[in-house]
Amino acid sequence: MSDQRVSVLGVDFLHTTMNEMVARLAKHLEQEDKTFVVTANPEIVLYAEEDEDYRGYLKKATYITADGIGVVKAAAMLGTPLPERVTGFDMFMELLALANERQYSIYLLGAKDEVLQKTIAEIERQFPQVNIAGSHHGYFDWEDPSIENEIQAAKPDMVFLALGFPRQEKWIAEKMDSFEKGLFMGIGGSFDVLAGEVKRAPVFWQKIHLEWFYRLVKQPSRWRRMLALPIFAGKVWREKRKGTS
Repeated sequence: MSDQRVSVLGVDFLHTTMNEMVARLAKHLEQEDKTFVVTANPEIVLYAEEDEDYRGYLKKATYITADGIGVVKAAAMLGTPLPERVTGFDMFMELLALANERQYSIYLLGAKDEVLQKTIAEIERQFPQVNIAGSHHGYFDWEDPSIENEIQAAKPDMVFLALGFPRQEKWIAEKMDSFEKGLFMGIGGSFDVLAGEVKRAPVFWQKIHLEWFYRLVKQPSRWRRMLALPIFAGKVWREKRKGTS
């Protein structure tokens, strides 16, 4: 598998497909490597451009994949195309299937407690061979070491954080050195989707690359976040113009 990286506004994305990415992570799990995965959309790329600390967290990532179609289109516009989206939720589900097959252990950190409990119940229903080594909701004292200590004692194969960016990447970047092994991955609102609290766009909307529009219609309060898309497109266009001038 190639380690080719594609830079979009300073963020280096792995040139990979979903199948290749899961196979790559499966190998890391077999070898008990420590692995830090970020799935980044245009909003994350813009934030990294503006926030030096967050850029530093991303530089510690083992892999960054293109979560949004905007990143894929930007890479193509810059003449360095990516093969497809490799989204956080889909990778989460693929990794749960892998954990179910190989009886790996997982730790879940994030969301409200009621959402977390629904997520656990759904994982137990869909993936009964997964060992849930522990969990904690996302409302905790950052300085309290109890969660870190619990994960160290449990030694899970995978740790999934649904804290939203930049918190989830900050936590992993700052804490990962204290663990012996594990795949660490921030997955944003994926617990809410798996728990049924938030409905994901139907496959039709995903295939025509308008999942973002479906989410906006269902959650109008997201309109401010959606402003990142035209800003991102404008910055990519200016980057392209610089490269051709």
